[in-house]
Amino acid sequence: MIRDLYNVRLRPADDEPAPLTDEEEQRFRAVLFSELGNTIAEQGWARFPAYTIEDRRRLVETAHRLTEYWGMRVTVEAEDHCRLLLRLAGPEAAPEALPGQP
Repeated sequence: MIRDLYNVRLRPADDEPAPLTDEEEQRFRAVLFSELGNTIAEQGWARFPAYTIEDRRRLVETAHRLTEYWGMRVTVEAEDHCRLLLRLAGPEAAPEALPGQP
């Protein structure tokens, strides 16, 4: 049986997910700093997904914090529309060290 729906309206979709509380945000940024910092320290680069604008802001802030902490510049590059690459600037992270790139 097929039923027709009358006077049904689509609600506008929320573009943003539910925001994190201040405590959750601080803990998430601390984990990013620690985990990405360890990965970058080991191999000179790290990839991380960034599906929202807020995700990108967190990763850029993490790169700035790592730069201040280490005294070495950490760059952020968009690899595609949902992934960012953080790496050390300079000869420490040569492009040939990145898999899948010529």
